Amino acid sequence: MGFTQIDATLENFSTAFESIETNNVKDQVTLLLFLADKDPASGLSWCPDCVRAEPVIYKTLEKSEKNTVLLRAFAGNRPTWRNPSHPWRVDERFQLKGLPTLIRWRDGAIAGRLEDNEAHIESRISKLLE
Repeated sequence: MGFTQIDATLENFSTAFESIETNNVKDQVTLLLFLADKDPASGLSWCPDCVRAEPVIYKTLEKSEKNTVLLRAFAGNRPTWRNPSHPWRVDERFQLKGLPTLIRWRDGAIAGRLEDNEAHIESRISKLLE
């Protein structure tokens, strides 16, 4: 079935997130994928775990029969992310500790979560979609 992808940055995340929550339809799976920014020169993320997890996540979503919306939220460059007061680190809804973090969002709350050390494991991504 594939999936719908929406990209957001720190600057426009609130608007994108609100739009996803407002337009959520029955039987839709909503995933939030928090990632490191990509280096404009290389096109690769500065985060090796993100580089490893992204292709697996996309492949798993492509194979899924679920109606899925994926909000990719780019956390910024390394110094921005390393700041202990990064907005997504201190946000009570997310409390991010590492990148990438893949969250299943349902009914206004976290219904499942894969942290940086497990976000590349296809079987866990599939389970998150159930």
